[in-house]
Amino acid sequence: MMVDIFDFYDKMERNNIMLSFKGDITSELLTSILQIMENKLDNMQEEPKIKRKVYNVLVECLQNLYHHMDEIPSIGDGAEAEKKIRSAIFMIGKLDNQYNIITGNYIRSRNVEGLKTRLDEINKLSKEELKDYYKLVLNNGEMSDKGGGGLGMIDIARKTGQKLNYHFQPVDDNYSFFSLNIKIAQ
Repeated sequence: MMVDIFDFYDKMERNNIMLSFKGDITSELLTSILQIMENKLDNMQEEPKIKRKVYNVLVECLQNLYHHMDEIPSIGDGAEAEKKIRSAIFMIGKLDNQYNIITGNYIRSRNVEGLKTRLDEINKLSKEELKDYYKLVLNNGEMSDKGGGGLGMIDIARKTGQKLNYHFQPVDDNYSFFSLNIKIAQ
């Protein structure tokens, strides 16, 4: 067991993982993560412009996790199987002057195609088109079934200047695991 822990630590160290979390995302946890990362960025004496960009993208990523992850049935027998769990994963690391923010959460498989279409649409747009699209969505008041207008993903693409790198992994007939890897270059 201890060798496994060292191996895990070593992999995190080699990939310069600054913070990682797996579990239920609560509003209290979001506040704590943001405070920890703000302190870490201060301690690293990061340039204010980069610090602000990383922090703002981090806020969007964590809010997406909090607002858009779906509960999945617990694995187990009897009463345990009846429980619903809200579980997600989050990691942030820095390697070669580039921050990586990785998130993952369960979503209902029936929502995959709609989300994929929206992400692909965002990825096709230029910087100027993203700005216009953001205003259009904001002004039209389009809302998803979870209350968001999809502005978070548009904002992430705008702030990073990068395409949204995502993947859907089918879990079973009802659920898929959605992962997002955001790169923020200095």
